[in-house]
Amino acid sequence: MKNKISQEEQEQLISILKVRFEKNTNRHQNIDWSKVEAKLNANPEKLWSLLQMEKTEGEPDVVNYNKDTDEYTFFDCAAESPKARRSLCYDRKALDSRKEHKPKNSAVDMAAEMGIELLTEEQYRQLQEFGNFDTKTSSWIATPDDVRKLGGAVFCDFRYGRVFLYHNGAESYYAARGFRGFLKI
Repeated sequence: MKNKISQEEQEQLISILKVRFEKNTNRHQNIDWSKVEAKLNANPEKLWSLLQMEKTEGEPDVVNYNKDTDEYTFFDCAAESPKARRSLCYDRKALDSRKEHKPKNSAVDMAAEMGIELLTEEQYRQLQEFGNFDTKTSSWIATPDDVRKLGGAVFCDFRYGRVFLYHNGAESYYAARGFRGFLKI
């Protein structure tokens, strides 16, 4: 199996996630860590994705539990857009369209390789309820198809006490723009 996590990595990651969970209780009120941990241990392929989120400095944390689907949702909760996921254009089409100075990857492709998805605008706004994120950086978010068909992509940041949603050409990339993802387990 390609996306395998060792027992040692699993134990270390769960320890990191538990410390983060206990330190940021405002993100997951009424969620019991022991149930989250049991779910993590039962889903090693999802743990691999969480490890990728952690390795790229996303600082994943539980932000929601859906009792109807019995799923926990993890968001990247790093204060700024994850460092190891910056300087990326939006998607493969945008990357392929660049003739020169191509970035190393695209946000959509990198998220898929990690087994996660880009936050939606609604999820990005939900994240901001837990604190002020992206006060110096910005993050690509899932772009609506009608915008993408016209060549654009959208990103958000937090300035002046509010979330701003912007557009840019999907092929653009900046050192201060990365992406935030989510994973359901």
